[in-house]
Amino acid sequence: MPLTNLNALRAARVETDPYDYLVVPAFLDTPSLALVNDDYPAIYSAANHTLENLAYGATFKQLMQELQGSEFASVLGKHFDMDLVSLPTTVTVRKFCERTDGNIHTDHKSKVITVLVYFNEKWDNDAGQLRLLRSKDDIEDYAAQITPSGGSLLAFRRTDHSWHGHTQFIGERRMVQLNYLDRGRFAGVSQRVSRFGTHFMKNVLGMR
Repeated sequence: MPLTNLNALRAARVETDPYDYLVVPAFLDTPSLALVNDDYPAIYSAANHTLENLAYGATFKQLMQELQGSEFASVLGKHFDMDLVSLPTTVTVRKFCERTDGNIHTDHKSKVITVLVYFNEKWDNDAGQLRLLRSKDDIEDYAAQITPSGGSLLAFRRTDHSWHGHTQFIGERRMVQLNYLDRGRFAGVSQRVSRFGTHFMKNVLGMR
């Protein structure tokens, strides 16, 4: 049986303020979420880990296959009027946040659509909620705030003004990020270089 609720994704509505995005609160139901969390990768550091470098159980593997499958790409692509099926993807997995996470940014220009799926079974904290921002300078100037509660999905179109971030949170914040990349020959390489630079700067800031 599928873990993901594609009918809920089909029924989602694309919002346009401050840029194109959609939210699916029940993309994973409660039983599926519990099974995925049982097989979640054992991660001990606050960083985004590439999927290929992690060990995980069968249910988590099934979810990754569904997220990277053509049916999911087709349904999602219709919302954004894009052929996502033909695009390459990358997947990263996170379990923890540290104080240097959540800074305002747009995603790397090699990305065209970003998908975030959250796995904390409940979220009672005001901090750590993702804000879709109208500017690059003010975390309080947001059009929408997405609670990272388990089973919810957020997808947005990457643009030069797709600013987002969250207020400082330290602790467990489970999340998978799926990105559809442009067809450029070096898109994947440039994204890895960008990720290395981000980790380097976080380490420098963390030593201050």
